[in-house]
Amino acid sequence: MSEHGAPLGPIEKSSVHTAGGMRVGATILGAGMALPRTVFTNADLEKLIDTTDDWIQQRTGIRERRVARREYGETTASLGARALQAALDDAGMRPTDLDQIVVATTTPDMPTPATACQIAAMLGAGTIAGFDLNAACSGFVFALNTVDALIRSGVARNVGVVGSDLITRYVDYTNRGRGTSILFGDGAGAFVIAGSDDPDRGVLARAMHTDGSRWPDLFIPRVEEDYPPDFDHEGHGVDINCLHMNGRAVFKFAVSTFSDLIQETLDKVGLRPEDVDHYVCHQSNKRILDAARERFGLPEEKLHINIDRYGNTVAASVGLCFTELKNAGRVRPGQLVMFLGFGAGLTWGSSLWRL
Repeated sequence: MSEHGAPLGPIEKSSVHTAGGMRVGATILGAGMALPRTVFTNADLEKLIDTTDDWIQQRTGIRERRVARREYGETTASLGARALQAALDDAGMRPTDLDQIVVATTTPDMPTPATACQIAAMLGAGTIAGFDLNAACSGFVFALNTVDALIRSGVARNVGVVGSDLITRYVDYTNRGRGTSILFGDGAGAFVIAGSDDPDRGVLARAMHTDGSRWPDLFIPRVEEDYPPDFDHEGHGVDINCLHMNGRAVFKFAVSTFSDLIQETLDKVGLRPEDVDHYVCHQSNKRILDAARERFGLPEEKLHINIDRYGNTVAASVGLCFTELKNAGRVRPGQLVMFLGFGAGLTWGSSLWRL
């Protein structure tokens, strides 16, 4: 066993310890990702809306993003299943080793069944528990906190956590939707989280917040009645089933909230910004990420950015970032990693882990 405690790994579901049994921690055994095959560049957008590559990169840092196509069999569930299978392969586990699947998504393929149930069927995971969680771009972080608590309480031992979103389904690729069409892309990221015999592994501190009064800043109306009272949807250029975002308000919210969230989480455990090895953040806008990095004096290698290649992938972005770090050999047992997300709701949350 390493100095940080060995993961318990795949075990029989019948041997899950109850809350009254031994204390356990949680560890990320595997990480995986899945992306649609279609790359949609800023040059492609220039053909559809009044914009330029320079304008997009200067304001968002995005060069390209992925767009899912149903004709290729790319759905929220299928991308999530691919990402989770990759995470299982990374962990050296089988789908039947899991006892739960938790999926963070804002864009399920249908209202019911849950995307988690579809993924379980696609992977042949058997009759395990599965449910979806919707906290928009904060969803994956909220799911990490939920799963850590499930494992520590003895409810679960080996859990697949998936963030999968096909948000481009709700993007208007005309000049009316110019503010959102440049930002968003599709994708999926996934972890396999297992119990550890070291109770100090897993979540050390967490924060989860919602300001529901600000939901009109970022929403997708399904019927006319979904519009906020006195909302001029014609003036705002918001159509049914299209994403509306008050870009200026959301940007201001994210810049201030992001840094405050980092400090709040550090204060809970008495750490300094430099004590954390990696900040794995929701990728909403490069300027927002750069502002937080500069406030805390973080070197670039501590705050991974991939929005230039994938855009804002909603609940998938945190999983995508961590998977890239892990695949590059940059994460190791014992490191401190802070996962951060903020988005529609408005929601924001953190999850500080010892790997």
